Amino acid sequence: MKTFQCDIVSAQAEIWSGQAAQVFATGVSGELGIYPRHTPLITQLKPGPVRVVDESGEEQFFFCGGGIVEVQPHIVTVLADTAMRGEDLDATAAQRAREEAERELADRTEALEVAEAQAKLAEAIAQLQALERLRKTVKR
Repeated sequence: MKTFQCDIVSAQAEIWSGQAAQVFATGVSGELGIYPRHTPLITQLKPGPVRVVDESGEEQFFFCGGGIVEVQPHIVTVLADTAMRGEDLDATAAQRAREEAERELADRTEALEVAEAQAKLAEAIAQLQALERLRKTVKR
């Protein structure tokens, strides 16, 4: 199986590094499926799941709260604003964050405050959706 180096990092830490056969992520222009020797590109990521199929064929699941993905023929780097492993996602905390962001959004009037609350809400919803996808994948 052909592979490439894949690194997923956030401002806080390196989340995952290894050989990958495939990487799937959601860019601002849509879903990305990255395979060995992919055409080089740099694109912004939307908050959501990032899936990596490693060299043994196992699927690794991550959540990235936005960021950038850089694709080169032999290396893919995900530079995430925030990132965590799928098993570290907490549905209760994500639901609380969603409710808090919705309250903030209802209470805000200035454009900057509204934009910040909308960004928090989008990330919380993306975490909940990522958890739902992970649950469906695990049930298979």
